[in-house]
Amino acid sequence: MIWDTAALTGRERYQLLTSLVVPRPIAWVSTWSGEGRRNLAPFSYFAAISATPFLVSVSIGSRRGEDKDTLRNIRRTGAFCVNVATEGQLAQMNETAGEYASEVDEFERAGLLSAEAESVNAPYVANCPAVMECRVFKIVELEGSTNTLVIGEVLRVHLADTVPIVPDTMFADSAALRPLARLWGDFYSTIGDTPALKRPPAI
Repeated sequence: MIWDTAALTGRERYQLLTSLVVPRPIAWVSTWSGEGRRNLAPFSYFAAISATPFLVSVSIGSRRGEDKDTLRNIRRTGAFCVNVATEGQLAQMNETAGEYASEVDEFERAGLLSAEAESVNAPYVANCPAVMECRVFKIVELEGSTNTLVIGEVLRVHLADTVPIVPDTMFADSAALRPLARLWGDFYSTIGDTPALKRPPAI
């Protein structure tokens, strides 16, 4: 089977893309609205893009031609937090994925407590075991796309005591973290087997 992507509808391209690029980590992004309202939403177009500077990117789609609340809030405050959603938070994370009116507080709707970031103007999920506090590094308008790429510089990382650092490294133990990942449609994945293989030696 071979498809010319230009011949597919937007929905077909989305379905094909999100079923091939899997599993995708989830950025559970928290922000403040202009009215001081908490906002929380998950995005699976999410990636680590640089260690120095410490950068992550989130691609945020529009809704009926208008910026989603998350993007509008990020443009206004220049800040956001990426909460790493874990297995035990699947139902709550999914609850925050709904298309709600701007006045809806997703923290409240999902029964989540929030805390204040220390280095940026954003709330975060208080009981999330891993949180990255981010300030906007660059916002890239993707020509011809309904998505906008937000690049954030991570200024501070929170890790719960339940997520140890691997001795003699700065690796957070992913087996202890138990992060969620997105597949396609309504499907998610969790960490299964994690085989370790050493890289071949340089020649």
